[in-house]
Amino acid sequence: MSEPWSPTSWRSKPIVQQAAYPDRAALKKSLKRLSQLPPLVTSWEVETLRGQLAEAGRGERFLLQGGDCAESFNDCRSEPIASKLKILLKMGIVLTYGMKRKVIRVGRFAGQYAKPRSAEFETRDGVTLPSYRGDLVNRIAFTPEDRTPDPTLLLRGHERAAMTLNFIRSLVQGGFADFHHPELWDLDFLDCAARSQDYRRIMDAVGDAIRFLETVAGQSLAELSRVEFFTSHEALHLDYERAQTRHVPRRTGWYNLGTHFPWIGDRTRDPGGAHVEYFRGIANPIGMKVGPGMDPGELPELLDLLNPNDQPGRLTLIHRFGAERIGECLPPLIEAVKCHRRTVVWCCDPMHGNTITTDGGIKTRVFDDIISELSQAFDVHRRMDSILGGVHFELTGENVTECIGGARGLDEEDLKRAYHSDVDPRLNYEQALEMALQIARHASGPRE
Repeated sequence: MSEPWSPTSWRSKPIVQQAAYPDRAALKKSLKRLSQLPPLVTSWEVETLRGQLAEAGRGERFLLQGGDCAESFNDCRSEPIASKLKILLKMGIVLTYGMKRKVIRVGRFAGQYAKPRSAEFETRDGVTLPSYRGDLVNRIAFTPEDRTPDPTLLLRGHERAAMTLNFIRSLVQGGFADFHHPELWDLDFLDCAARSQDYRRIMDAVGDAIRFLETVAGQSLAELSRVEFFTSHEALHLDYERAQTRHVPRRTGWYNLGTHFPWIGDRTRDPGGAHVEYFRGIANPIGMKVGPGMDPGELPELLDLLNPNDQPGRLTLIHRFGAERIGECLPPLIEAVKCHRRTVVWCCDPMHGNTITTDGGIKTRVFDDIISELSQAFDVHRRMDSILGGVHFELTGENVTECIGGARGLDEEDLKRAYHSDVDPRLNYEQALEMALQIARHASGPRE
Protein backbone atom coordinates (compact mmCIF):
# COMPACT_ATOMS: atom_id res chain seq x y z
CA MET A 1 0.00 0.00 0.00
CA SER A 2 1.18 3.51 -0.80
CA GLU A 3 1.87 6.01 1.94
CA PRO A 4 -0.88 8.53 2.83
CA TRP A 5 -0.85 11.57 0.56
CA SER A 6 -1.50 15.23 1.30
CA PRO A 7 -0.70 18.42 -0.63
CA THR A 8 2.41 18.76 1.54
CA SER A 9 3.55 15.12 1.84
CA TRP A 10 6.19 15.85 -0.80
CA ARG A 11 8.11 17.77 1.86
CA SER A 12 9.31 14.47 3.33
CA LYS A 13 10.95 13.45 0.03
CA PRO A 14 14.25 14.46 -1.58
CA ILE A 15 13.75 17.51 -3.75
CA VAL A 16 15.72 19.02 -6.64
CA GLN A 17 15.52 22.10 -8.85
CA GLN A 18 14.17 24.36 -6.10
CA ALA A 19 15.17 27.94 -5.36
CA ALA A 20 16.92 28.84 -2.11
CA TYR A 21 15.02 31.79 -0.61
CA PRO A 22 17.08 33.71 1.92
CA ASP A 23 13.98 35.34 3.45
CA ARG A 24 11.85 32.39 4.55
CA ALA A 25 9.35 34.61 6.40
CA ALA A 26 8.66 36.55 3.21
CA LEU A 27 8.24 33.29 1.30
CA LYS A 28 5.71 32.02 3.85
CA LYS A 29 3.77 35.29 3.60
CA SER A 30 3.61 35.15 -0.21
CA LEU A 31 2.51 31.51 -0.21
CA LYS A 32 -0.26 32.21 2.29
CA ARG A 33 -1.55 35.05 0.14
CA LEU A 34 -1.30 32.87 -2.97
CA SER A 35 -3.34 30.13 -1.33
CA GLN A 36 -6.16 32.62 -0.71
CA LEU A 37 -6.43 33.88 -4.30
CA PRO A 38 -9.16 32.60 -6.64
CA PRO A 39 -8.22 29.56 -8.76
CA LEU A 40 -7.10 30.07 -12.35
CA VAL A 41 -8.98 27.07 -13.76
CA THR A 42 -11.95 24.95 -12.70
CA SER A 43 -12.25 21.28 -11.84
CA TRP A 44 -14.81 20.69 -14.61
CA GLU A 45 -12.38 22.09 -17.20
CA VAL A 46 -9.73 19.75 -15.80
CA GLU A 47 -12.10 16.77 -16.05
CA THR A 48 -13.07 17.72 -19.62
CA LEU A 49 -9.41 17.69 -20.62
CA ARG A 50 -8.83 14.33 -18.95
CA GLY A 51 -11.70 12.85 -20.96
CA GLN A 52 -10.35 14.26 -24.20
CA LEU A 53 -6.86 12.95 -23.45
CA ALA A 54 -8.36 9.51 -22.91
CA GLU A 55 -9.74 9.78 -26.45
CA ALA A 56 -6.30 10.82 -27.72
CA GLY A 57 -4.86 7.68 -26.15
CA ARG A 58 -7.31 5.65 -28.22
CA GLY A 59 -6.48 7.51 -31.42
CA GLU A 60 -9.78 9.43 -31.49
CA ARG A 61 -8.25 12.87 -30.84
CA PHE A 62 -4.80 14.41 -31.20
CA LEU A 63 -2.99 16.55 -28.63
CA LEU A 64 -1.31 19.73 -29.83
CA GLN A 65 0.71 21.22 -26.98
CA GLY A 66 2.85 24.26 -27.62
CA GLY A 67 4.10 27.63 -26.49
CA ASP A 68 7.09 29.36 -24.95
CA CYS A 69 10.00 27.53 -23.41
CA ALA A 70 9.69 29.98 -20.50
CA GLU A 71 7.19 32.80 -20.28
CA SER A 72 8.37 36.28 -19.43
CA PHE A 73 6.38 38.72 -17.33
CA ASN A 74 7.31 41.37 -19.89
CA ASP A 75 5.52 39.38 -22.59
CA CYS A 76 2.21 39.53 -20.76
CA ARG A 77 0.94 41.81 -23.51
CA SER A 78 -1.83 41.45 -26.04
CA GLU A 79 0.34 40.98 -29.14
CA PRO A 80 2.54 38.06 -27.97
CA ILE A 81 -0.42 36.27 -26.36
CA ALA A 82 -2.62 36.67 -29.43
CA SER A 83 0.16 35.53 -31.78
CA LYS A 84 0.74 32.32 -29.80
CA LEU A 85 -2.97 31.62 -29.68
CA LYS A 86 -3.29 32.28 -33.41
CA ILE A 87 -0.54 29.88 -34.49
CA LEU A 88 -1.87 27.09 -32.25
CA LEU A 89 -5.34 27.58 -33.71
CA LYS A 90 -4.01 27.51 -37.26
CA MET A 91 -1.92 24.42 -36.58
CA GLY A 92 -5.00 22.81 -35.04
CA ILE A 93 -7.05 23.31 -38.21
CA VAL A 94 -4.29 21.81 -40.37
CA LEU A 95 -3.89 18.83 -38.03
CA THR A 96 -7.63 18.23 -37.85
CA TYR A 97 -7.72 17.97 -41.63
CA GLY A 98 -4.58 15.84 -41.96
CA MET A 99 -5.23 13.44 -39.12
CA LYS A 100 -9.02 13.26 -39.44
CA ARG A 101 -9.31 13.73 -35.67
CA LYS A 102 -10.39 16.53 -33.38
CA VAL A 103 -7.42 18.37 -31.93
CA ILE A 104 -6.92 19.14 -28.23
CA ARG A 105 -5.27 22.56 -27.99
CA VAL A 106 -3.06 22.95 -24.92
CA GLY A 107 -0.86 26.02 -24.53
CA ARG A 108 2.43 26.17 -22.69
CA PHE A 109 1.34 29.44 -21.12
CA ALA A 110 -0.38 31.11 -18.17
CA GLY A 111 2.12 29.57 -15.76
CA GLN A 112 5.29 28.49 -17.62
CA TYR A 113 7.41 30.88 -15.56
CA ALA A 114 9.91 28.51 -13.92
CA LYS A 115 12.70 26.54 -15.59
CA PRO A 116 15.07 23.79 -14.41
CA ARG A 117 18.76 24.57 -14.62
CA SER A 118 21.77 22.33 -15.07
CA ALA A 119 23.77 24.31 -12.48
CA GLU A 120 22.81 26.07 -9.26
CA PHE A 121 25.13 28.98 -9.97
CA GLU A 122 26.46 30.95 -12.91
CA THR A 123 29.90 32.59 -13.06
CA ARG A 124 30.80 35.59 -15.20
CA ASP A 125 34.13 37.41 -15.06
CA GLY A 126 34.92 35.85 -11.70
CA VAL A 127 31.53 36.73 -10.18
CA THR A 128 29.27 33.83 -9.11
CA LEU A 129 25.53 34.29 -8.66
CA PRO A 130 22.46 32.02 -8.52
CA SER A 131 21.30 30.79 -11.94
CA TYR A 132 18.27 32.42 -13.52
CA ARG A 133 15.34 30.08 -12.82
CA GLY A 134 12.59 31.96 -14.60
CA ASP A 135 10.55 35.04 -13.78
CA LEU A 136 8.64 33.16 -11.08
CA VAL A 137 11.83 32.89 -9.02
CA ASN A 138 14.34 35.64 -9.88
CA ARG A 139 15.33 38.08 -12.61
CA ILE A 140 17.62 37.57 -15.57
CA ALA A 141 19.91 40.59 -15.03
CA PHE A 142 23.27 39.43 -13.68
CA THR A 143 23.32 41.35 -10.38
CA PRO A 144 23.10 40.09 -6.78
CA GLU A 145 19.75 41.85 -6.30
CA ASP A 146 18.16 40.42 -9.45
CA ARG A 147 19.46 36.87 -9.05
CA THR A 148 18.36 36.54 -5.41
CA PRO A 149 15.10 34.52 -5.32
CA ASP A 150 12.24 36.91 -4.58
CA PRO A 151 9.01 35.41 -3.12
CA THR A 152 6.89 38.36 -4.27
CA LEU A 153 7.43 37.09 -7.83
CA LEU A 154 5.18 34.13 -6.99
CA LEU A 155 2.27 36.53 -6.64
CA ARG A 156 3.25 38.35 -9.81
CA GLY A 157 3.32 35.02 -11.63
CA HIS A 158 -0.21 34.24 -10.52
CA GLU A 159 -1.35 37.71 -11.60
CA ARG A 160 0.29 37.39 -15.03
CA ALA A 161 -1.21 33.92 -15.48
CA ALA A 162 -4.67 35.23 -14.59
CA MET A 163 -4.38 38.13 -17.04
CA THR A 164 -3.14 35.81 -19.79
CA LEU A 165 -5.98 33.36 -19.24
CA ASN A 166 -8.56 36.12 -19.11
CA PHE A 167 -7.37 37.54 -22.44
CA ILE A 168 -7.27 34.11 -24.09
CA ARG A 169 -10.77 33.26 -22.95
CA SER A 170 -12.05 36.61 -24.16
CA LEU A 171 -10.45 36.12 -27.57
CA VAL A 172 -11.78 32.60 -27.99
CA GLN A 173 -15.29 33.46 -26.82
CA GLY A 174 -15.31 36.52 -29.06
CA GLY A 175 -14.74 34.52 -32.23
CA PHE A 176 -10.98 35.11 -32.57
CA ALA A 177 -10.66 31.48 -33.64
CA ASP A 178 -12.65 32.06 -36.83
CA PHE A 179 -9.93 30.96 -39.29
CA HIS A 180 -12.14 29.08 -41.72
CA HIS A 181 -10.69 30.94 -44.70
CA PRO A 182 -7.17 29.49 -45.10
CA GLU A 183 -6.52 31.65 -48.17
CA LEU A 184 -6.30 34.66 -45.82
CA TRP A 185 -3.40 33.12 -43.92
CA ASP A 186 0.17 34.34 -44.38
CA LEU A 187 1.51 31.50 -46.56
CA ASP A 188 4.03 33.25 -48.79
CA PHE A 189 6.84 31.29 -47.14
CA LEU A 190 5.47 28.07 -48.68
CA ASP A 191 6.82 29.15 -52.07
CA CYS A 192 10.30 28.61 -50.59
CA ALA A 193 9.53 25.13 -49.24
CA ALA A 194 10.88 21.99 -50.91
CA ARG A 195 7.39 20.47 -50.75
CA SER A 196 5.55 23.63 -51.71
CA GLN A 197 3.08 21.85 -53.99
CA ASP A 198 2.21 19.26 -51.32
CA TYR A 199 1.62 21.99 -48.75
CA ARG A 200 -0.45 24.12 -51.12
CA ARG A 201 -2.54 21.06 -51.95
CA ILE A 202 -3.24 20.47 -48.27
CA MET A 203 -4.21 24.11 -47.69
CA ASP A 204 -6.47 24.12 -50.74
CA ALA A 205 -8.13 20.93 -49.52
CA VAL A 206 -8.67 22.45 -46.05
CA GLY A 207 -10.34 25.48 -47.60
CA ASP A 208 -12.51 23.35 -49.90
CA ALA A 209 -13.63 21.11 -47.03
CA ILE A 210 -14.60 24.05 -44.84
CA ARG A 211 -16.49 25.81 -47.61
CA PHE A 212 -18.32 22.59 -48.50
CA LEU A 213 -19.44 22.02 -44.90
CA GLU A 214 -20.54 25.64 -44.54
CA THR A 215 -22.54 25.36 -47.76
CA VAL A 216 -24.29 22.24 -46.52
CA ALA A 217 -24.93 23.79 -43.11
CA GLY A 218 -26.01 27.11 -44.57
CA GLN A 219 -23.94 29.03 -42.03
CA SER A 220 -20.44 29.46 -40.66
CA LEU A 221 -19.24 26.54 -38.57
CA ALA A 222 -19.30 27.51 -34.91
CA GLU A 223 -16.75 24.77 -34.20
CA LEU A 224 -14.17 26.80 -36.12
CA SER A 225 -14.86 30.10 -34.38
CA ARG A 226 -15.18 28.95 -30.77
CA VAL A 227 -12.84 26.26 -29.54
CA GLU A 228 -11.78 24.83 -26.20
CA PHE A 229 -8.37 25.81 -24.99
CA PHE A 230 -6.38 24.42 -22.06
CA THR A 231 -3.23 25.52 -20.27
CA SER A 232 -0.16 23.63 -19.13
CA HIS A 233 3.19 24.21 -17.50
CA GLU A 234 5.97 22.27 -15.86
CA ALA A 235 5.02 22.09 -12.18
CA LEU A 236 8.57 22.68 -11.02
CA HIS A 237 8.18 25.06 -8.07
CA LEU A 238 6.34 22.84 -5.61
CA ASP A 239 5.56 25.55 -3.06
CA TYR A 240 3.85 27.54 -5.81
CA GLU A 241 1.89 24.49 -6.98
CA ARG A 242 0.92 23.43 -3.46
CA ALA A 243 -0.54 26.87 -2.73
CA GLN A 244 -2.93 26.41 -5.66
CA THR A 245 -3.92 22.84 -4.84
CA ARG A 246 -7.48 22.81 -3.57
CA HIS A 247 -10.11 20.37 -2.40
CA VAL A 248 -13.16 20.92 -4.60
CA PRO A 249 -16.70 20.61 -3.13
CA ARG A 250 -18.74 17.70 -4.46
CA ARG A 251 -15.66 16.09 -5.98
CA THR A 252 -13.22 13.64 -4.49
CA GLY A 253 -9.55 14.35 -4.32
CA TRP A 254 -7.37 17.44 -4.72
CA TYR A 255 -6.96 19.54 -7.87
CA ASN A 256 -4.13 21.79 -8.93
CA LEU A 257 -6.26 24.75 -10.00
CA GLY A 258 -3.30 26.76 -11.26
CA THR A 259 -3.34 24.89 -14.57
CA HIS A 260 -5.28 22.22 -16.41
CA PHE A 261 -2.33 20.02 -17.33
CA PRO A 262 0.85 20.11 -15.22
CA TRP A 263 3.82 18.00 -16.19
CA ILE A 264 6.91 16.52 -14.53
CA GLY A 265 10.22 17.33 -16.18
CA ASP A 266 12.85 14.83 -17.25
CA ARG A 267 15.08 16.00 -14.37
CA THR A 268 12.47 15.66 -11.59
CA ARG A 269 10.83 12.28 -12.25
CA ASP A 270 12.70 10.35 -9.54
CA PRO A 271 10.19 7.75 -8.21
CA GLY A 272 11.33 8.52 -4.67
CA GLY A 273 11.46 12.28 -5.16
CA ALA A 274 9.25 15.15 -4.11
CA HIS A 275 7.80 15.92 -7.55
CA VAL A 276 6.49 12.42 -8.15
CA GLU A 277 5.09 12.41 -4.62
CA TYR A 278 3.19 15.64 -5.28
CA PHE A 279 1.90 14.54 -8.68
CA ARG A 280 0.66 11.15 -7.54
CA GLY A 281 -2.00 12.79 -5.39
CA ILE A 282 -3.53 15.48 -7.60
CA ALA A 283 -6.60 14.73 -9.72
CA ASN A 284 -5.44 16.60 -12.85
CA PRO A 285 -4.37 14.77 -15.97
CA ILE A 286 -0.59 14.94 -15.84
CA GLY A 287 2.34 14.66 -18.21
CA MET A 288 5.80 13.25 -17.65
CA LYS A 289 8.82 13.95 -19.83
CA VAL A 290 10.94 10.89 -20.62
CA GLY A 291 14.35 11.12 -22.25
CA PRO A 292 17.37 8.92 -23.02
CA GLY A 293 18.11 8.61 -19.31
CA MET A 294 14.86 6.76 -18.62
CA ASP A 295 15.51 3.11 -17.75
CA PRO A 296 12.64 0.99 -19.14
CA GLY A 297 12.79 -1.04 -15.94
CA GLU A 298 12.04 2.11 -13.93
CA LEU A 299 8.93 2.99 -15.91
CA PRO A 300 6.51 0.42 -14.36
CA GLU A 301 7.15 1.83 -10.88
CA LEU A 302 6.35 5.33 -12.10
CA LEU A 303 3.19 4.08 -13.81
CA ASP A 304 2.06 2.47 -10.57
CA LEU A 305 2.80 5.60 -8.55
CA LEU A 306 1.27 8.14 -10.91
CA ASN A 307 -1.69 6.17 -12.22
CA PRO A 308 -2.36 3.26 -9.85
CA ASN A 309 -5.94 2.82 -11.07
CA ASP A 310 -4.93 2.92 -14.75
CA GLN A 311 -7.35 5.76 -15.45
CA PRO A 312 -7.50 6.60 -19.19
CA GLY A 313 -6.30 10.12 -19.91
CA ARG A 314 -4.59 10.44 -16.54
CA LEU A 315 -0.95 10.08 -17.66
CA THR A 316 0.72 11.38 -20.81
CA LEU A 317 4.29 10.27 -21.53
CA ILE A 318 6.06 13.03 -23.46
CA HIS A 319 9.12 11.46 -25.06
CA ARG A 320 12.16 13.55 -26.01
CA PHE A 321 15.18 11.65 -27.30
CA GLY A 322 16.66 13.49 -30.27
CA ALA A 323 16.62 12.40 -33.91
CA GLU A 324 19.70 10.20 -33.49
CA ARG A 325 18.44 8.25 -30.47
CA ILE A 326 14.68 7.88 -30.76
CA GLY A 327 14.94 4.66 -32.78
CA GLU A 328 16.96 3.07 -29.99
CA CYS A 329 15.25 4.61 -26.92
CA LEU A 330 11.53 4.67 -27.69
CA PRO A 331 10.73 1.00 -28.49
CA PRO A 332 11.85 -0.36 -25.07
CA LEU A 333 9.59 2.15 -23.31
CA ILE A 334 6.60 1.24 -25.46
CA GLU A 335 7.30 -2.42 -24.74
CA ALA A 336 7.57 -1.73 -20.99
CA VAL A 337 4.14 -0.06 -20.97
CA LYS A 338 2.62 -2.91 -22.96
CA CYS A 339 4.12 -5.58 -20.71
CA HIS A 340 2.83 -3.75 -17.64
CA ARG A 341 -0.63 -3.54 -19.28
CA ARG A 342 -1.02 0.14 -18.60
CA THR A 343 -2.88 2.91 -20.43
CA VAL A 344 -0.94 6.05 -21.36
CA VAL A 345 -1.13 8.82 -23.93
CA TRP A 346 2.06 8.95 -26.00
CA CYS A 347 3.22 12.43 -27.04
CA CYS A 348 6.35 13.39 -29.00
CA ASP A 349 8.47 16.37 -27.97
CA PRO A 350 10.94 16.66 -30.89
CA MET A 351 12.47 19.88 -29.58
CA HIS A 352 14.52 19.23 -26.44
CA GLY A 353 16.58 16.30 -27.68
CA ASN A 354 17.71 18.26 -30.73
CA THR A 355 19.23 21.29 -29.03
CA ILE A 356 22.73 22.25 -30.19
CA THR A 357 25.12 25.14 -29.61
CA THR A 358 26.73 26.91 -32.55
CA ASP A 359 30.42 27.75 -32.71
CA GLY A 360 29.40 31.26 -31.74
CA GLY A 361 27.84 29.98 -28.51
CA ILE A 362 24.19 30.39 -29.54
CA LYS A 363 21.75 27.68 -28.50
CA THR A 364 19.57 26.54 -31.43
CA ARG A 365 17.71 23.64 -33.03
CA VAL A 366 17.76 22.39 -36.60
CA PHE A 367 14.36 22.15 -38.28
CA ASP A 368 15.27 18.98 -40.19
CA ASP A 369 16.28 17.23 -36.95
CA ILE A 370 12.93 18.15 -35.39
CA ILE A 371 11.10 16.79 -38.44
CA SER A 372 13.21 13.64 -38.39
CA GLU A 373 12.45 12.82 -34.76
CA LEU A 374 8.75 13.47 -35.31
CA SER A 375 8.60 11.26 -38.42
CA GLN A 376 10.47 8.48 -36.65
CA ALA A 377 8.05 8.73 -33.71
CA PHE A 378 5.07 8.12 -36.00
CA ASP A 379 6.89 5.19 -37.64
CA VAL A 380 7.96 3.56 -34.36
CA HIS A 381 4.49 3.77 -32.82
CA ARG A 382 2.87 2.44 -36.00
CA ARG A 383 5.37 -0.42 -36.24
CA MET A 384 4.79 -1.40 -32.61
CA ASP A 385 1.00 -1.20 -32.87
CA SER A 386 1.04 1.81 -30.55
CA ILE A 387 -0.67 5.19 -30.95
CA LEU A 388 1.15 8.51 -31.04
CA GLY A 389 -1.51 10.68 -29.45
CA GLY A 390 0.09 14.10 -29.63
CA VAL A 391 2.99 16.49 -30.18
CA HIS A 392 4.68 18.99 -27.88
CA PHE A 393 6.47 22.04 -29.35
CA GLU A 394 8.27 25.10 -28.09
CA LEU A 395 7.02 27.78 -30.46
CA THR A 396 5.90 31.36 -30.86
CA GLY A 397 3.64 33.11 -33.32
CA GLU A 398 6.21 35.86 -33.80
CA ASN A 399 8.86 36.23 -36.50
CA VAL A 400 11.84 35.22 -34.38
CA THR A 401 14.99 33.56 -35.73
CA GLU A 402 15.95 31.01 -33.10
CA CYS A 403 15.84 27.67 -34.95
CA ILE A 404 17.84 26.91 -38.11
CA GLY A 405 16.15 25.71 -41.30
CA GLY A 406 12.56 25.57 -42.44
CA ALA A 407 11.18 26.87 -45.72
CA ARG A 408 13.14 30.13 -45.45
CA GLY A 409 16.38 28.22 -44.92
CA LEU A 410 17.45 30.17 -41.84
CA ASP A 411 21.15 29.73 -41.03
CA GLU A 412 23.49 30.64 -38.19
CA GLU A 413 23.80 34.22 -39.38
CA ASP A 414 20.04 34.64 -39.18
CA LEU A 415 20.08 33.73 -35.49
CA LYS A 416 21.60 37.12 -34.72
CA ARG A 417 18.71 38.95 -36.38
CA ALA A 418 15.78 38.20 -34.05
CA TYR A 419 16.81 35.86 -31.24
CA HIS A 420 14.61 36.83 -28.29
CA SER A 421 14.36 33.74 -26.07
CA ASP A 422 16.11 33.93 -22.70
CA VAL A 423 16.23 30.15 -22.32
CA ASP A 424 15.54 27.75 -25.22
CA PRO A 425 15.06 28.38 -28.97
CA ARG A 426 11.52 28.27 -30.37
CA LEU A 427 9.97 27.60 -33.75
CA ASN A 428 8.66 30.80 -35.32
CA TYR A 429 5.26 31.24 -37.01
CA GLU A 430 6.37 29.91 -40.39
CA GLN A 431 8.32 26.97 -38.99
CA ALA A 432 5.47 25.98 -36.68
CA LEU A 433 2.90 26.04 -39.47
CA GLU A 434 5.24 24.12 -41.76
CA MET A 435 5.62 21.56 -38.97
CA ALA A 436 1.83 21.14 -38.85
CA LEU A 437 1.74 20.72 -42.62
CA GLN A 438 4.44 18.05 -42.38
CA ILE A 439 2.38 16.15 -39.81
CA ALA A 440 -0.74 16.48 -41.95
CA ARG A 441 1.15 15.24 -44.99
CA HIS A 442 2.61 12.36 -42.99
CA ALA A 443 -0.81 11.32 -41.73
CA SER A 444 -2.94 11.87 -44.84
CA GLY A 445 -0.97 10.21 -47.59
CA PRO A 446 1.95 8.01 -48.63
CA ARG A 447 5.44 9.45 -48.30
CA GLU A 448 8.27 9.31 -50.80
